[in-house]
Amino acid sequence: MPRRPSSAGPVPCRVVVCRDCCCGSPKVTGVDHGKQTARLAEEAPVRVSGCLDVCDQANVIVVQPSSEGRAAGGRAAWFGLVNDPGATEDIAAWVRAGGPGVAAPPDILELYAFTPPRRARSVPLPDAG
Repeated sequence: MPRRPSSAGPVPCRVVVCRDCCCGSPKVTGVDHGKQTARLAEEAPVRVSGCLDVCDQANVIVVQPSSEGRAAGGRAAWFGLVNDPGATEDIAAWVRAGGPGVAAPPDILELYAFTPPRRARSVPLPDAG
């Protein structure tokens, strides 16, 4: 797929939500998965992904940097156990502020951040949009 021409503007921060075997399923109780995805979509393009191979961290959300953030050294940030509306709101606020490479994440997100194992990092993240 060809890259978007530079006249189309910068690529925004993007969000990937895992919604496969464990994430987004009744296995994670008490979460309105549709509402969580819709809330994040209010702030940035969201792509629903198949299994990201970190089921022990369900629900997994990955925030990808904008073109500005990537140019500033921002990298994808992985968050796990995002199972309450407060955590979703913290991610949404960070995305709204610019996300990786643009804005420092709220300190509370350290509780959810994790480094995926090498096998998960090799799973290609879909482009959001």
